Amino acid sequence: MRLISAASLIVALSAAPALADWQATLDAARGQIVYWNAWGGDERTNAFIDWVGEQTAERYGVSVEHVRLSDTAEAVTRVISERAAGQDSGGSVDLVWINGPNFLAMKEQGLLFGPFVDGLPNARFVDLSPGAAAAMDFTVPVDGMESPWRLAKFVFVHDSARVDAPPRSMAGFVDWAAANQGRFTHPDPSNFMGATFLKQALVELAPDRAALLQPATDDSFAEQTAPLWAWYDALRPNMWRGGEALPANQSVQQQLLNDGEVDIAMSFDPASTAAAIAEGLLPETARVFVPEGGTIGNVSFVAIPFNAANAAGAQVVANFLLDPAVQARMQNIEVLGSFSVLDPARLDDAGRAAFAALPSAPALPTLEDLGPTLPEPHASWMTRLTAEWARRYTR
Repeated sequence: MRLISAASLIVALSAAPALADWQATLDAARGQIVYWNAWGGDERTNAFIDWVGEQTAERYGVSVEHVRLSDTAEAVTRVISERAAGQDSGGSVDLVWINGPNFLAMKEQGLLFGPFVDGLPNARFVDLSPGAAAAMDFTVPVDGMESPWRLAKFVFVHDSARVDAPPRSMAGFVDWAAANQGRFTHPDPSNFMGATFLKQALVELAPDRAALLQPATDDSFAEQTAPLWAWYDALRPNMWRGGEALPANQSVQQQLLNDGEVDIAMSFDPASTAAAIAEGLLPETARVFVPEGGTIGNVSFVAIPFNAANAAGAQVVANFLLDPAVQARMQNIEVLGSFSVLDPARLDDAGRAAFAALPSAPALPTLEDLGPTLPEPHASWMTRLTAEWARRYTR
């Protein structure tokens, strides 16, 4: 029989305490402060994260410090720097809101703690079967290295008082912009919202959509993006300011829509329009629309870096985010309005009733309104896409 040393056993348990004993995780987490690195550009999301911290502190003795990021890469770079400096424990990042290329980079470089998701008690409410949305991140298997917490879906927003018939497809934006010169723009592709706009067009226009689910090569990228660049060349001259200037992000473009400078904006949160109307940031006539073929959607995850100082507390927070009552509160348009990652079939009657009783709003679309959800291209496509856009259209 092979003997395991006490030191090895301690390492094994610390690597995945949730898998060994959830109560041990709760005990280890008490008194910890979890530094959650998360995008800080939306005040409703910031308020929700603050509420999560209040609740976990009260229930489990785990505090949350929201480290507000403008770009998730900031946190990834910090973890990389710490490893380069030999800091394999006591890291400054305990939990990070992540997906797509940033997750792929951390996974490939061995920068993640886990697997830990299967050990979270509330993971039983999520479909984690192979190929399920919560088990894949931009076509990359999650393998238990990050935990889902909210759904995102790309949508467009128009002022229905000014636009009777918004484009019905990405291809249709060319004709619409030509007929409404200067009334359309998109965020700079260096921002994830502008990059998503390009990806949405790529998914619709690519000759072989299945090729986008595989890592991009020089040949496949050239072949699949050729129609995209022809489309963009036709669209750009009729954009706001001739396409020579772009809003920095979604918030700036939303302000342009509210000010009447443009007629269409975009978001990765289907509830954001209803929320913006309630906050006086968009006119009452703003409405969500999507192309007939559907739009890109993905799951937002939280991950724990390999050297997190407070990994136990981070797991407690990740598990709390999957509590059905927390997910229902998150989906409430009066709170945040983000769609839940839970599988309704896995909820009991009380859980399903909590979601059924949530309030609605005229500008809040239903799942049926949003149409089919299209998978994100492999993360390598986004990196190449934004670089090629910059090469072609910036000076």
